[in-house]
Amino acid sequence: MSTVTSYPGVYVTEVPSGVRTITGVATSVTAFVGRTRRGPVDRAVTVTGFADYQRVFGGLWSGSTVGHAVRDFFANGGGQAVVVRVSPDGRGAPTATVLRTAAAKGETTTRKADLVLTAVEPGSWADRITAVVTHDTTTDLTDVATALGAAPADLFNLVVTDESSGARETIRNVTAGESTRRVDRVLEAESTLVRATTVPAARPADGTTYTVEAGDRGGDGRDLTADDYVAPALQATHRGLYALDGADHFNLLVVPPPTAGGDTPAAVYQAALSYCAQRRAVLLVDPPAALTAATAATALRDLGLTGPDARNAALFYPRLLQADPTAGGRVGVAPAAASVAGVIARTDATRGVWKAPAGLDATLTGIAGLQTGLTDAETGLLNPLGINCLRTFPGNGTVVWGARTLRGADQLGDEYKYLPVRRLALHIEESLFRGTRWVVFEPNDEPLWAQIRLNLGAFMHDLFRQGAFQGSAARDAYFVKCDRETTTATDVGAGRVNIHVGFAPVRPAEFVVLQIQQLAQA
Repeated sequence: MSTVTSYPGVYVTEVPSGVRTITGVATSVTAFVGRTRRGPVDRAVTVTGFADYQRVFGGLWSGSTVGHAVRDFFANGGGQAVVVRVSPDGRGAPTATVLRTAAAKGETTTRKADLVLTAVEPGSWADRITAVVTHDTTTDLTDVATALGAAPADLFNLVVTDESSGARETIRNVTAGESTRRVDRVLEAESTLVRATTVPAARPADGTTYTVEAGDRGGDGRDLTADDYVAPALQATHRGLYALDGADHFNLLVVPPPTAGGDTPAAVYQAALSYCAQRRAVLLVDPPAALTAATAATALRDLGLTGPDARNAALFYPRLLQADPTAGGRVGVAPAAASVAGVIARTDATRGVWKAPAGLDATLTGIAGLQTGLTDAETGLLNPLGINCLRTFPGNGTVVWGARTLRGADQLGDEYKYLPVRRLALHIEESLFRGTRWVVFEPNDEPLWAQIRLNLGAFMHDLFRQGAFQGSAARDAYFVKCDRETTTATDVGAGRVNIHVGFAPVRPAEFVVLQIQQLAQA
């Protein structure tokens, strides 16, 4: 930008450096989709620990496998999760708990005049909620009432208690009449337990209690089916799996089976794989419960997770043995994908996204063992198919012993055969996609191209210094090209700028070959 000079003297101008730092996106944010005890329906909610999940979604519950999966994720090193509560549509969907006074169960005219409360989310979790009206008679409320445009005699407090969790809320200075503190509006803004579906005609009497009777108890709905996750109508309305449209970013997706011991429907996995390819994420797949080393090839075919999108999926076998607190501590069978997601997050934090989340350091915690103990021979049958095995070794515990994508079968020879290579590519793609948005509408000429080369080159060089690429020199490890060769005059005329980025990934060493020679004494 030129400086306009109007008087003799010295002019100072700040010149932009052209440096726009590209920050790598998080690498192990894991999304979980399924049925939960409570929580907002069809909305992506971020949680940063299992206590956070318990507060929002109600913790472990025998009717849900998602709670156990989230617990296993954090127990194995996970740091951030995105949870979507899926609910059946229409008939069989969860119903909300309703709280009324005894008077409200009388005539219709009486019911209309009374306060009726409904649990903030559907499900039976709220069946032990109570609410009590109190009148604050020890404080002069004149000033408060004046500010609210109400009379002191209109104000009351509502104490809401969830006896199941011990949570208690005291909502102060609300009114039945029109004001900024009308009870229904305040509850919507401040309460995490209830909403007012009917506003009373007048202030309820001091001590009025609202409880849940048998006919007003909430229901948890039926078990989920494939259509509840991925029916075509859900995508347009951002519900089911597609509620993840509301999540800014996630790297891994886990869809636990709808019921304990069951299988996630193949149709759900197929739609989830396509969605992950669009979102630059990886789907972690739990195999069918009946899969064995002998039937693996057939089971993979039945899942239908094939084609180029299969680069964005990885399958782990066998399932885990794990104590279930909701079943009195009985040891049962649990899917492994969530635990593996935690191991991936832990490996990313300590070594980097380019390190295979497998090996003797990739231990699984919080388990009693494996449903099936695999031998070297059985592993030799599964690994060439792209199935990642879980193994137990004396002195090392249970570890992840495979790092291939579902395009990792030897016969395919895919360039994204290995999970860390694919995840590194997705990490670079997403980071550069977000880090080059500033380019849009900039003058498309050499000054812009030079800035692009500078900023993208700095990002790639930082990865190179951390050991993400092969090669002893930067020129052997990566390149960033943006000039008149990549962006021709035709491209400029069409409003396009083309950037070519290449890298030489580090591939995991799957096989260690030793040559041992003995020399006989002459």
